[in-house]
Amino acid sequence: MPNHRSPFQTVHESPASTTDPIAEARQQAVTELLKTVTEPILNNNIVSLGMVRNLRVVDGYVYLRLYVGQHQHGLKSQIEDVLSQLTWCKKAYIQLCTIPGVRTTLAISSGKGGVGKSTTSVNLAIALSLQGAKVGLLDADIYGPNVPQMLGLGQSQVETIETAEGTRFLPLEAHGIKVMSVGLLAEPDHPLAWRGPVLHKIITQFIHEVEWGDLDYLLIDLPPGTGDAQITIVQESPICGVLLVTTPQQVAISDVRRSIHMFRRVGIPVLGIIENMSYLLCGHCGEPTPIFGSGGGQQLAEELHTPLLGQVPIDARICAGGDAGKPLTLADPTSLTGQVFLNVASALETTFCSIKHRPLKEVVLC
Repeated sequence: MPNHRSPFQTVHESPASTTDPIAEARQQAVTELLKTVTEPILNNNIVSLGMVRNLRVVDGYVYLRLYVGQHQHGLKSQIEDVLSQLTWCKKAYIQLCTIPGVRTTLAISSGKGGVGKSTTSVNLAIALSLQGAKVGLLDADIYGPNVPQMLGLGQSQVETIETAEGTRFLPLEAHGIKVMSVGLLAEPDHPLAWRGPVLHKIITQFIHEVEWGDLDYLLIDLPPGTGDAQITIVQESPICGVLLVTTPQQVAISDVRRSIHMFRRVGIPVLGIIENMSYLLCGHCGEPTPIFGSGGGQQLAEELHTPLLGQVPIDARICAGGDAGKPLTLADPTSLTGQVFLNVASALETTFCSIKHRPLKEVVLC
């Protein structure tokens, strides 16, 4: 018989809890103690943040995976301390799941394609870099891997290197951003016809087998929707927050709500909403015209009790910059669009405190 169980398993959903009342009580005790461990940056407990996964209690032993960034390894010792209060616990086995060298991993998501998610990812990466952060961008959008073209990489060759941990992909670099994309592995104009185990393996390799070096931020450009690829990335990555990209119309808002449900199931917090294609500025009078309606991003932000981080206008230069491999935020950081992304980057800096306030880099156009 096929297994129709949800692919998500949180700390509240253990197979043992339905068969063994002692194990159920012990698992609940472990969960309550883990909720006393707070992640200081996001000011929430590690259970609610989805950092604890695959929790099991077997014969007095506690097993769990802890998904953290490079700066959060100290949480492991805190967990060991709180679990030592359990008189029946013989030992706690905590597996640290992290991306070496990466401090903060953020996902950029949308409920549907065509809303400008990849454009947002690229321009936000540039904005963070301009403010002094070390940034990586993982293009995991298997349906439309456009990041290489948007950053001017084209069909560049991906190299591998040998490390102490084995063979690793070496990311490319464009405009100071380290980049890896599934599009770099495909033939030009050929479909990425990957399914099932092959798709899972490729995505897992891109998460765990890239030599990123030291990064303040790793942005993951997710595929649109809530299918196998998205579930794999969410389950395998130490994502500490997600930014949702939408357009103002209600159709897009409805699709974004489905993505929200996916992230909430694993406890990943929604950090904010970015509304793309919000309005068109009249070239004569300067008045904004809401081509795709208005209010959708604000409505979603109010529903989620999360900030509307920015409203990106319709600007022909955004499209031209993406086609030419020179994002508008890089080409003209003082433009209205550039300022929106720089403001979003500042909001992330304030939240994660991973980079100090430093002057904007001098922009050099090749």
